[in-house]
This record gives sequence, structure tokens and C-alpha cells, in this order.
Amino acid sequence: MFFGRAGVSCYSTSHCCGGPHPVPVPAVGTGTPGGLQPCSRRGLGWYGAAGEPAETLAPLPFLPLCRPSWPVSGRQLPPFPARTVPDPSLGAKFVPWAVGSKMGDASVGFSAGGETALLFPQVNFRGSRSSPGCWAERTRAEKQLVVLVGVLAAVLAACLLGLIFQYRARPPAMCLSEACISVTSSILSSLDRAVNPCEDFFSYACGGWIKANPLPDGHSRWGTFNNLWEHNQAIMKHLLENTTANVSSEAERKAQRYYQACMNESKIEELRATPLVELIQKLGGWNITGPWAGDNFNATLREVTAHYRTSPFFSVYVSADSKNSNSNVIQVDQSGLGLPSRDYYLNKTENEKVLAGYLNYMVQLGMFLGGTDEESTRQQMQQILDFETALANITIPQEKHRDEEVIYHKMTAGDLKELAPAVDWMPFLSTVFYPVELNESEPVVVYAKEYLEQPPAHAEGLLNNYMIWNLVRKTSPFLDQRFQDAEEKFMEVMYGTKKTCLPRWKFCISDTDNNLGFALGAMFVKATFAEDSKQVAEEMIVEIKTAFEESLETLQWMDEETRKSAKEKADAIYNMIGYPKFIMDPKELDKVFNDYEAVSDLYFENVMQFYNFSARVTADQLRKPPNRDQWSMTPPTVNAYYSPTKNEIVFPAGILQAPFYTRASPKSLNFGGIGVVVGHELTHAFDDQGREYDKDGNLRPWWKNSSVEAFKRQTACMVEQYGNYTINGEAINGKHTLGENIADNGGLKAAYRAYQNWLKKNGDEETLPTLGLTNHQLFFVGFAQVWCSVRTPESSHEGLITDPHSPSRFRVIGTVSNSREFAEHFGCPLGSPMNPPKKCEVW
Repeated sequence: MFFGRAGVSCYSTSHCCGGPHPVPVPAVGTGTPGGLQPCSRRGLGWYGAAGEPAETLAPLPFLPLCRPSWPVSGRQLPPFPARTVPDPSLGAKFVPWAVGSKMGDASVGFSAGGETALLFPQVNFRGSRSSPGCWAERTRAEKQLVVLVGVLAAVLAACLLGLIFQYRARPPAMCLSEACISVTSSILSSLDRAVNPCEDFFSYACGGWIKANPLPDGHSRWGTFNNLWEHNQAIMKHLLENTTANVSSEAERKAQRYYQACMNESKIEELRATPLVELIQKLGGWNITGPWAGDNFNATLREVTAHYRTSPFFSVYVSADSKNSNSNVIQVDQSGLGLPSRDYYLNKTENEKVLAGYLNYMVQLGMFLGGTDEESTRQQMQQILDFETALANITIPQEKHRDEEVIYHKMTAGDLKELAPAVDWMPFLSTVFYPVELNESEPVVVYAKEYLEQPPAHAEGLLNNYMIWNLVRKTSPFLDQRFQDAEEKFMEVMYGTKKTCLPRWKFCISDTDNNLGFALGAMFVKATFAEDSKQVAEEMIVEIKTAFEESLETLQWMDEETRKSAKEKADAIYNMIGYPKFIMDPKELDKVFNDYEAVSDLYFENVMQFYNFSARVTADQLRKPPNRDQWSMTPPTVNAYYSPTKNEIVFPAGILQAPFYTRASPKSLNFGGIGVVVGHELTHAFDDQGREYDKDGNLRPWWKNSSVEAFKRQTACMVEQYGNYTINGEAINGKHTLGENIADNGGLKAAYRAYQNWLKKNGDEETLPTLGLTNHQLFFVGFAQVWCSVRTPESSHEGLITDPHSPSRFRVIGTVSNSREFAEHFGCPLGSPMNPPKKCEVW
């Protein structure tokens, strides 16, 4: 999320229908009794539910049956309506035909616990005459006729049953299209069949992929998302470099010029550090490269925040008011750390290598910008690092920052002066949000009240050094190659990447997407996005919503009033698919970027101009209501998100393609791919943060207290479950990842239920060849293979302390081990790693 979310069975060796290999054989199967399947070898008999030969049943010579050679599962249903349905718990056995308790009362049925469940009504061949002497009174011809009719009825019934058995036992038809063969090859190459799926489903689903995909140079992690992003990048490269591309707006041409300036390496190398050196001088200087000419850190704070999009000390921005979602409001939150998490500063022993690498990086950049004495530069940079450590000490931990009811504090701009008197708030806010007129009664929402109340006291010279360092850290990537090399060297320490020179165009594509992504997105959508994909996604969302609401009705821990409100919220979720509408209207797109200009030979200036432009756009939003067309992700992005204040789910065009979705793929894979993504984002509306917002996007207590307490009990199970998972000996933070874990589990459950609903409506679909997997199993495999990935130990450590998502491995294992349907379809014994007795379920 981007936000700115069982039958006991055993393994056995089968010697029929495919040869000996270990397969899970469940207690009860589909198609035929006891999970039986037709076999080419005859006379093998039938097997009962416990896996032993059903000695009471004579084998039919025309329908030899044996244990399945692939896992099958599901509850046994009678092939056609019966007067009495047997209780499956009694160990039902199918009786091909049975003679009733009265002579001549032929019947066919199930034998369940000694009872016969009739499939045909009993027959009395001569009206109501049933006395013992009745048969004797009949003529010989009558007797022959009755016997003949009885025999014919029995033969007919046996033939009918045989045909039904053969039909039900027949595997679904194979899909042999080119698309199916291709996806089969992809799935097969990713699997590791040497792994028992009930022991480690991630390794089973992704083991082959991991072996075939060593971590590429220059990357700290690599997975399915990266593959797809590389594909999207190649498309964007073609569009930005092709002057004959379908460009219909000036905004798109600005994106092309921005990219061209980034690619103009000769000009960038010619200018070296000059653009940033001149900017620092304009701001009053930096003690590291020369004497600081300023005398007031508030003046520098206003400039670097308002015009260059830096956030020293704290961040300030405009967004929807969580308690009045129809109105935008100024918001203030904690910020200011150069490293990704406070943990890097506070756990110095564990992160000693990273802290040393960070200091070296700081010193190197200081020397590039004019530092004349390395020892003096190092000393001053150490002071800056110590100041960041002091900020880390008062920063609120991420897990405590999740409860928005607790951290939301609404006040006025005038109140800020009492909260943090070191900042001249009114001049600061007036500069940042110029030209909007503000006064001390302007409402402000503060999310880090305790943080702002206790700023560390330091000399103004150090504070200026720290603020300019924030600017240097943010803008140095737009300078010459020396700065790129220094950053890569630090990334080696920070994330464990192997040093390599990535193609310049990839950096430029990412930066163009970051800043002019909606102009670039218009080009991307026109080149790649089929409009019928939007319709398919909308249909999928409807199906997932329906399934989620069906599950909502089954929850026993939620009271009826809260359940009704939850359903209303689910119904009210707004869907945004592919792209915001305005980007496909050239006039509207040009209007958005009208005040921004880009030239093809001054890259650093283009970036600084964009920062100024975006500051004006932000200020303009303050007096306008929130706009659904303002997305937090650009169209090419391979991701999705849920916005609680808008109560909307957003799916950019970039993710609506393989492996998440293709029109030619089986529905099992589409539901396991994009279906789970949809379910994940929808469930975010009801995770530990999303549940605090009502259907209109307002933060308010709309749950009854009994359901709140029950929700906390349900989620405590997941906190414990995921907190017990470790990577390289380091545990996952179950509280910090709770929202994403709830969404992962709820998303899988909703998507599976939606797939079941689709099957009920449309019937069985074709399955893929050679895999030996049912479509239900394919659903889970498709879900898991989305998360196939590799990662360096350093990157894994960074993810554990910064990412609200669990590591990919446990997004698979943690979710399927809570799924009874997974255990059923893969025949996992109760107590196996993927089928633990205790399962966590929220939604």
C-alpha cells in the first residue's frame, strides 16, 4: 500500500494414474466418493474415505478407480438429488444399488451410518398390493415381466451411475492455447517441486524462480514488481526519446524536455557542483564550505522548506482533514532524519557500519562542495550526525504513530507558538503557503505534538549546518557523476548492493515519473492501456466487494449495528482505475502544468523550478476541497493504495498487467493475482488504521465498544503470529506490520471467495497442462508467485525497521497458514507448518 494497505490427510505413494510419487491424499474428495479418480488400469477397486479398500463395494469393470495422482479435495456431494442427504462425518460410502427392505422395492442410494439415503423413490410394482400371497397369485407371464422390469431398472440405474461417475471424475479440460502454454511454462519454472508445499509454501512456489534469478548488480532486492517496473520503464524510455510519439499536449512535451535535460550528461559534467554551490551561497552560506553569512536560522528554515521541498525538523503539507474529510488543512508531522529510521541512530552497535558509511558520505559531499579541510569537515559533519541522533531520540516510534485517534491534535497557527516557540510560525507558514493569506486563527493539525514540544537545544550555527545538509542530501543526485558515485558507495553499505553503474536513462525515467509523472502517464496510458482493462478491473472489484461483504455476514465477533455500518462503508468505497481522468484531456493536463517550464539543457534548474512549482500547487489546494482526481501514484506505477479520507481504492495502469492480470490467463490466476491486490486494498478500509474512518472518510468512533475490544483480540493473534517470524535472526515487528498483515489475509480470503462465486456462476474452467495442479491450487500458487523475490541481508534489515509490510516470504507463509481452504486443497495435515491448529482471522 502506498499512503501519503481442514480435513486431516497424509502423504502417500500412488501407483496408479501417473506413477509413484508422493502426493497429499485428503480424506474426502470431489468428483467421486473418497476422492477417487478414474484410472486406465482395471480391477483396482474403490477406496473409502479413510483410504482403505471399500470391501463392501464390488469393483465395476467398466469404471476402474484408484487414488488420485494429484491432490484433490472438497466435500463429497451426491451426483443427483436424494431424498435423504448423508452426514459426511459418518463416513458415507456410495452403494451402486441396494434392495429395499421389502421385496421388489428397488432403490439406489448412499449408505450413511447404516441408513440408505434414497436416490430413487421406492417402487411397488402392483399398485398397493403387498401381502405375502400377492406374488403367488400372479401369472407366470406377470412374474417374468416383473423380473424383467426389475432387471432392466437395475441395469439402467447402474449405467446411469457409471456415466455420472465418469463425468464427475473426469478432470477439467486442458487449456492448450499459446497463452496458457506460456503461463504454464512461467509457473513451472518458478516452482520447486522438491519442496513439500505443506512445509514451506513460499519455497515450493518460488524456489525455482529464486534459483534462476540471482540478485542483479546495483539492486538490493529483486522480484516480480521489479520485473514489471523494468518493462514499464522501457516503454517510457521509448515514449520520451521518440519525437514522433503520440504527444497531444504541451505538458507531455515538457516531460520530454525534462528527461532530455537529465540525459544531457556532458552539460551536467561541465557544470559539476556549481549549481548547488551558488544556491548555498544564495541562502547565506554553509560553515562547512565557508563562513555562514546569516544570523537567523528561521530565515533559512523558511527558504529551504518553502522553495526546495526539504523538511528539516518537521514536515508541513496540505491534506484532507481526517475529522472533516471535505476540507483541506495544514498538517505538521515529525521529520528530519537522514537515515530511513530512528533505529539506525539508537541501536548504534547493530548499525555501526551504516553510521560510519553515512558519515563518510556526508564528508565526501562536503568536500565536493568546497570543503578545504577534511578533518574540519568531518568534525562538523559528526556534529550534524549527533544532532540527527538527538532528533531520533524524541521521534515517535512508527508503531505508536499508527493510532491516528491518539496522535491527531487540531489547533490554530497561534497555538503553535506556544507548542514550539523556537520557530517563528506565522512568517514561516505565510512563506510556505504564499500567496494564501493566513492569520493566527488558521486551523492546523499536528501529528507529532510531543516531538515538537521537546526540540533539542543547539547553537544556531549547527542548526544552519543541519538545514543546509538536508538541502545537499536532497539535491546532490542532480549534479555530476562524482555525487552519483558517492551515493552508490553509501548504498553498498546501507543496502548491500554490488557496485555497478546503472544506465543513466533508468535514473532519468524514475525522476521524470516522480516529478512529471502525470504528463508522462498520459503518454504511457495512450500507448499501453486498453480501456476494456478498466471494465474488467471494475467487474473484479464488484466481485471482491461482494465476497468481502459475504464474509462480513459470517463474523461472530462483530455486533450487528457495527456490521451494518461496515457494509455501508464497503458499499461506499470509490474505485479509481488506470489513471485520473484529467490526464487524457490535453487542455486540462496543460492547465495543471501551465506554470511550470522545463528546458532541455539545465537539469538542476529544472528540478529546482519544479520544487517551486509544486510548492505553489500545494498552497493553492489549501482553500479548495479534496479532489478525487489527485492521485498519490502516477499511472505507470506498479502498486495500488487505499485512501482513508477519500474512502477510495486506486489501481494505476502499471499494475493491471501480467503477472497480476491478463485476459488470456485462467480466472484462478487472475483472482490470485489482481484479485488479491483488490482484496488487499479493500481490506485496508478495515485494518487497524482504516477502521477508524467512517464511510465518508472521517476519523470518528463509529464502532460499538464491544466490537472494538473484539477486534483488538482478533488482531492480537496476528501481532503474535508475525512477531514470531524472523529474517536472519531478526524478528518482524508485529505491531508495525499489523495493518498490512490484516490486508494480506483479508485480501486472500475475499479473492478466494470471489473465485468460488465465479465458479458457481460459470462452472469449472479449463486447467493448465503438465502442472498436475487443480485450479484451486493454481489460485494459491498464482498468489504466492507474485511475491517471489530475493534480497540482501542489509536490505532485509532495513525493511524490518522501516517497511509496514512483512517480508515477501511471510506475506505468503503467514497468509496461507491462516487459510483453511489452502490446507484443504493441498491436503496439509493438521499441525504441519502451513496448517497450524491455531489460525488468525480478522476479516
